[in-house]
Amino acid sequence: MGFSPLVGLSSAIPVMVVVVFIVVIGVIIATAIKGGKQWSKNNNSPLLTVAAKVVSRRTAVSTHHHQNGGDTTMNHTSASTTYYATFEFESGDRMELRIPTNEFGMIAEGDTGRLTFQGTRYKGFERM
Repeated sequence: MGFSPLVGLSSAIPVMVVVVFIVVIGVIIATAIKGGKQWSKNNNSPLLTVAAKVVSRRTAVSTHHHQNGGDTTMNHTSASTTYYATFEFESGDRMELRIPTNEFGMIAEGDTGRLTFQGTRYKGFERM
């Protein structure tokens, strides 16, 4: 009777599944806690309006693959775009903020004006 490496592997698979499950749940919980802390910090931050200049803009496109059960003919892909602008203050400090879709096209690099924000939340930009 010889040694079969599959015997050890078959007993390790349930342990690996549990470990992966625990890691995934841990990441989800950590992400939720981080988001909650940022939300609370933003709520407790003062609403500021300061002179600022738009120094850059960027987009981030996320692609999502959706499956409809086991029917591969019903699968589809969708994409979403997140918009960001980097503002520079008179002090030289910079801050990148997420910009609403409907305002992104109204902001151009080089624009100067009054930026209103609360923590990391963009509240508005009034060009001068």
